[in-house]
Amino acid sequence: MQIHNRLSRVTARCKSFGFLHQFLSNGGRCYGSSLPHDLLDIRSQRVCSFGNWRNICHTSHWRSSGQWIRGSIGAYAEFIQFSRFCSVTSDRKEEKRNNSDGNQSWVDVYLPEVARPYAHLARLDKPIGTWLLAWPGVWSITLAAAPGTLPDTKLITLFGIGALLLRGAGCTINDLLDRDIDAKVQRTMKRPIASGVLTPFQGICFLGSQLLLGLGILLQLNDFSRVLGASSLLLVFSYPFMKRVTYWPQAYLGLTFNWGALLGWAAVKGSLDLSVVLPLYASGVFWTLVYDTIYAHQDKEDDLKVGVKSTALRFGDSTKGWLSVFGFACISSLALSGYNANIGIPFYVFLAAASTHLAWQMTVDLSSRADCNRMFVSNKWFGALVFCGILFGKIEPSNLALLQA
Repeated sequence: MQIHNRLSRVTARCKSFGFLHQFLSNGGRCYGSSLPHDLLDIRSQRVCSFGNWRNICHTSHWRSSGQWIRGSIGAYAEFIQFSRFCSVTSDRKEEKRNNSDGNQSWVDVYLPEVARPYAHLARLDKPIGTWLLAWPGVWSITLAAAPGTLPDTKLITLFGIGALLLRGAGCTINDLLDRDIDAKVQRTMKRPIASGVLTPFQGICFLGSQLLLGLGILLQLNDFSRVLGASSLLLVFSYPFMKRVTYWPQAYLGLTFNWGALLGWAAVKGSLDLSVVLPLYASGVFWTLVYDTIYAHQDKEDDLKVGVKSTALRFGDSTKGWLSVFGFACISSLALSGYNANIGIPFYVFLAAASTHLAWQMTVDLSSRADCNRMFVSNKWFGALVFCGILFGKIEPSNLALLQA
């Protein structure tokens, strides 16, 4: 009876202010069979949060009454934190917090539950890998276009879809082979196969479907490109083993991820101009050494524990010096490729902007996982700058004059 009377008094005091909606939204079960009717009336009001209440209590106007408010709220909160009337709202708030904590993506929100593990396995929620795989091929297709013309949009579309499929297949292969290692690494322990959400057999079946779809893309290209594209599978399947045998798996990833620099030119021309595509391919390898070494610094402590190797561990405190060398080699190789392709001045203007972007990446805080990831993800814009340079360099007025002549 005393508790009920106290709650009635608190309700009467607080109803006029209308500040209890947030409290009524936190709870589970009620001590009794029901709440008093006056509490239910307050439950339906649109009111501010307890955080706002506390702020008001600390203003000069409310300072004198802050003590009785806090005392009343303490008793009130103890009662209603288990209220069954609050469970629905509490669940909604919890769902909102989960959606905003970075653990959920569009995959978790929009895809059917049965499809989500496969989407995560293919990293559909993390498109940066697809961008990094697609850009070298797009560069090459654009570079192979005739002066004064736009690149083949059909080929670029096919390469974009192919990059999505091949990147997903590579991730599936990697997760199948590294499932025991992934289970011991904080960043990867929740991956579908490592966590047991999918079995290895399910992963293999999914890999088969990815490769089959990739084959459908490859068959749209000319015969020379089909052979060249199929040969990249050797690199794709062997890459996951490199971290076990060498401190340079990032270099091997560069050879794999930048195969499109060769394939794009071949898809347009039916052959390879080595004076153009080899420097372009080399630039992509050096670029990969930059961004994937930064990426590897996120896992260096875990890599030491499980015994896998990386350039992050190989370079240690001298990482930024190595990154500067790789960045210079990347830009130099791009310049050589553009020069041999005889493209115009706009290419070099955009290349200067891309150089600035790489230089900015050298400011990364290698001890911060968040900063490493931020720099890594930003490389999609480096790829876009290089693409714009090649595109505008191909349609530069001097080249148009050469075409008309």
